[in-house]
Amino acid sequence: MDVNRLRTLLVTGLGTGYLPIAPGTWGSAAVVAIYLLLTAVGGGRTWVLSAGMGVIAVAGTVVCVRLGGFAETHFGVKDPSAVTIDEWAGQALSLIAVPACDDWPGRFAVAVTAFLAFRLFDIVKPSPANRAQKLPAGWGIVIDDLIAGIYANVAAQILLRLVLKVG
Repeated sequence: MDVNRLRTLLVTGLGTGYLPIAPGTWGSAAVVAIYLLLTAVGGGRTWVLSAGMGVIAVAGTVVCVRLGGFAETHFGVKDPSAVTIDEWAGQALSLIAVPACDDWPGRFAVAVTAFLAFRLFDIVKPSPANRAQKLPAGWGIVIDDLIAGIYANVAAQILLRLVLKVG
């Protein structure tokens, strides 16, 4: 595999950016699937889940910052919709330190709550996320998603712990 194909595979979130209709949603869904897989193999332990999501958030951010300029040149637009590694980073951030559950309905409720919260904040882009997109190259691609991930994490924590009494 040549270097540009590898770079493209990374910035498109292992190809999720090529899926139809809403590539950002597919990128987020991939992270939720990994989260659910980690709940199965990690026994629902919070530190395992948070560490896994932390690795994805950091790796996604690094890839975006390092390859953002390449992605914009390759796809010919600023913040291309095919680039979904930023959604991977933001969605992973929304799943750090959320309540761990021993049963599948609880795990699914946690995952769906964080997913919906992240998609909402990623689409609406409340301040300062909306201004962060003006940053150059990779920073402009990923910072708004990281901000959305933080907002989503806070919203999910409140909903899950105080409203739904999960965890």
